[in-house]
Amino acid sequence: MSQLHTVRIWDLPTRLFHWVLAASVVGLVVTAKVGGNAREWHFRLGHLVLALLVFRIVWGLVGGRWSRFASFLYSPARVLRYLRGHGAVSDSIGHSPLGALSVFGLLGVLAAQVTTGLLSDDEIAFAGPLTRFVSNAVVGQATTYHKEIGQYLVIGLVVLHLLAIAFYVVIRRQPLVGPMLQGDKLLDAPAAASRDDAASRVVAAVVLAGSVALAWWVSSLGMAAGF
Repeated sequence: MSQLHTVRIWDLPTRLFHWVLAASVVGLVVTAKVGGNAREWHFRLGHLVLALLVFRIVWGLVGGRWSRFASFLYSPARVLRYLRGHGAVSDSIGHSPLGALSVFGLLGVLAAQVTTGLLSDDEIAFAGPLTRFVSNAVVGQATTYHKEIGQYLVIGLVVLHLLAIAFYVVIRRQPLVGPMLQGDKLLDAPAAASRDDAASRVVAAVVLAGSVALAWWVSSLGMAAGF
């Protein structure tokens, strides 16, 4: 039997981001469906997701090795090779080519949903903080997308993401949940580990603070306009 190597793949900031974002998305869907007083929490969670997305974009540039976008930015040819069963050994260390597509898809759809939320107006009790900067036509389009298209794209991609995880765990016997909880993976061969020390976590805290400040500033634009 070959010796297994324990390697830190997911740093703590990435893991926290993943689980907080997952909980926030569930909360957004639930509060959108419930409506009423729950809408206030919908708005708050929307700003939280904005802060998380900004954090992830920055962390994708300066975070741990396997959390950086550069580590899972695959070419179309490499994705096709993976789908045909001819992937490289390194494809299974961090995000696989298929997993990378899922990650970028989710981040893109969530960014679109948050942006259109900031530009939406329900003409009853809420107007997004950015509505005063665009025309009524843009507000109408953003509102329609946010309510009628975006939310179902988010739900659909989340369901596909969960089905993909189930496929890898049940069919391919690849543990995905455990490493995202405790950070380490057991690999057949040595691999470079993600940095996950006190210094990197301080950097992550600074990035998060800046992301939260940006989200708060965006939300304050609506307050300044009296919304």
